[in-house]
Amino acid sequence: MKTGINQTNHALWLTLLLSLPVVLHTGSGHAARQLPQPAPEFTHQDDDAWLNSKPLSLVELRGKVVLLDFWTFDCWNCYRSFPWLRALESRMKNRAFMVVGVHTPEFDHERQKIRLEEKVKSYRLRHPIMIDNDFSYWNAVGSRYWPSFFIIDKSGVIRADFIGQTDLNSAQAEKIERIVERLLAE
Repeated sequence: MKTGINQTNHALWLTLLLSLPVVLHTGSGHAARQLPQPAPEFTHQDDDAWLNSKPLSLVELRGKVVLLDFWTFDCWNCYRSFPWLRALESRMKNRAFMVVGVHTPEFDHERQKIRLEEKVKSYRLRHPIMIDNDFSYWNAVGSRYWPSFFIIDKSGVIRADFIGQTDLNSAQAEKIERIVERLLAE
């Protein structure tokens, strides 16, 4: 019986030790980002790579606080964040603030522009959306999750980032909005 307990304890410790690097690696990928850092310029400048807008550049957005929203259209957490995002855009419509969506597909069918256009319409998204089918902007910014939100200050510097579904009046929504307000006041 004593051997069984030791083997159980040994198995438990071994399981914990083996899972520790995974936990640390998963957490450190996001937490290790050095902020603030200059935001990379948008990687797509062709007209057909943008919805709801002509191609944008971060240089022309200087003077505005920009919230980048990395999403993909079949991601539940992404589209469940849209009510909050639309409400935020509505409250900030007369301020130096804008949302820029970055659609980076997780699955092959999400690369089809016609399907993306249908989803943008059904989700009632009116902000500019860059189509990032090659993951070039995703990689340039260092995004790793859907959805991810990056807040860029008026001078083009990423000052904060957040991951995960963001609901109206949630703690994460309130934190993002406080940062946006602070950056608008700078």
